[in-house]
This record gives sequence, C-alpha cells and structure tokens, in this order.
Amino acid sequence: MAYVANNTDVATAQTRGLSVLFSNLAERARQYRTYRQTVNELNELSDRELADLGLHRSMIRRLAIEASREH
Repeated sequence: MAYVANNTDVATAQTRGLSVLFSNLAERARQYRTYRQTVNELNELSDRELADLGLHRSMIRRLAIEASREH
C-alpha cells in the first residue's frame, strides 16, 4: 500500500510541475507579445514624436522590457 501512496504523490507532484511549467510558458509568451507590440509601436514614431515624449530611439528596447514586466 505504501508503494501506491508514493506513486500517487509522485504523480501529483509531476502534475503540479507541468502546471507550473505551462503557466510560466504562458506568462513568458504574454510578456514577449507585450514587448514586441511596444517595440513596434514606438519604432513607428518619428524621432520628433519620440523627442516630444522625452524619449530617444535608443531607449525603446529598455522601455519595452519594462512594459512587458509591468503589464
């Protein structure tokens, strides 16, 4: 009987592990989509429009990373 109980515990732990894995993958995919969307939208702006926002083109990637982590 102890063997069956241990197998159940292992199966439960593996299921939780897979659940966490898929949850993490989904979160990373969401972050990447937000990152790409932010980069694309900011790259569409002219240098003048970026300057009006107080931004420089070299700041786009950093801002996109911050946006993807906050969202």
